[in-house]
Amino acid sequence: MLLLKNCRYVATFDDENHEFQGYDILIDGNVIKRISKNIDSNIAQKIDCSKHLVIPGLVNTHHHFFQILTRNLRGAQNLKLFDWLVYHYPIWKKIDEEAIYYSTKLALVELLKTGATTVSDHHYLHPVGVNSDIMEIQVGVAKELGVRFAPTRGSMTMGVKQGGLPPEEVVEPDAIVIKDMQDVIEKFHDPSPFSMTRVILAPCSPFNVTLDLMRETVKIARSYGVFMHTHLAETLDEQDYCLNKYGKRPLALMEELDWLGQDVFFAHGIWFNDEEMKLLKETRTGIAHCPSSNMRLGSGIARIREMLDMGIRVGLAVDGSASNDSSDMLGEVRNAMLLQRVKYGPTGLTAREALRIATRGGADILGFEKVGQIKEGFAADITLFNLEKLQHAGSLSDPVASIIFTGYNHEVDYSIINGKIVVENGKVKGVDEEELTHQVNKIANELLS
Repeated sequence: MLLLKNCRYVATFDDENHEFQGYDILIDGNVIKRISKNIDSNIAQKIDCSKHLVIPGLVNTHHHFFQILTRNLRGAQNLKLFDWLVYHYPIWKKIDEEAIYYSTKLALVELLKTGATTVSDHHYLHPVGVNSDIMEIQVGVAKELGVRFAPTRGSMTMGVKQGGLPPEEVVEPDAIVIKDMQDVIEKFHDPSPFSMTRVILAPCSPFNVTLDLMRETVKIARSYGVFMHTHLAETLDEQDYCLNKYGKRPLALMEELDWLGQDVFFAHGIWFNDEEMKLLKETRTGIAHCPSSNMRLGSGIARIREMLDMGIRVGLAVDGSASNDSSDMLGEVRNAMLLQRVKYGPTGLTAREALRIATRGGADILGFEKVGQIKEGFAADITLFNLEKLQHAGSLSDPVASIIFTGYNHEVDYSIINGKIVVENGKVKGVDEEELTHQVNKIANELLS
């Protein structure tokens, strides 16, 4: 058992939005057993939380770990999405198994240190010459670090020769992808309530996969009961591409392919019109909001305030590490709040709304029913932020909002996942950060050379 003792402030994000001061939280195995004052402290392992804000672990719903290796490339710093992709493809086609291992590890460490406990990665890059099971590599790293993980079997199957964007060196045949989607579900997917691994099927986007693959993905996903994911409505270039190639806007294309519903979520979703917003609501289709990437690439501002008011399901994501260019989960919560205020004014998004998107919202669109709340019977995924630090001085009249409005270091003090301490005193357990940094820099330099 683990006891979080005398918590300075607890924000549960449960149905009643309970917030407590001076409460204890008792964890039994991987489950939150009790939340109350003065729990018997005759327990072997305790954490003194008298200085801490305690919230549910954050949920990152969309990422591209491999892009860690190409952050901040000078030639791509000022490009819009399509040009940015074309610039990176020749570099990405050289990524191998070692690169996948170390980029996955670094991305997960960054996310853990900044509050994420449940993470999804959209790995769509399968270069010619990489014959290993990429998902096995990624799942292995997640288990090594103790992260709750929702890996996706991503893909690109329509290269330049077929009217797509990527080069042939990173494109796979539909048949290989279809077989592997089934294989990875059978090998890795665990649908149980406290699952540590949930597989998602994720063809990359309308401009680099065939419609046949999209149709087969629906059949496979729904036969196995797994979720589906893709990029959609990120840029006006994508909208023009779909209109020119298919005679339909991106969401209309998804509707034709039966790619809507409670088991579907799209990354970005910036350029939906009013009728499309109604369709998202009616079908319960989710959106992974990526504010930093949307700003960095100049793609636009998603209508998150309106989505929330309509009841559209929204989660939060840091997106690719070369279009952000970090994996700062708490920083993403802050950017989500601020960006909506640019569009809608000072009430565009509150700190608590941004955190709710990043906890319950993300858990919902990834399908983790027992994640995202501090509630008895739920998974013990909890993060602790030390409020007694210089960066939060003068802000503690509202401890919950203090970590969003103030602070220049977004790192957690402790992070607990599935009942186990994964981050302790700001350090990810079992990770040599200096060695990890060295390895990633070495691989990145080799790619660029």
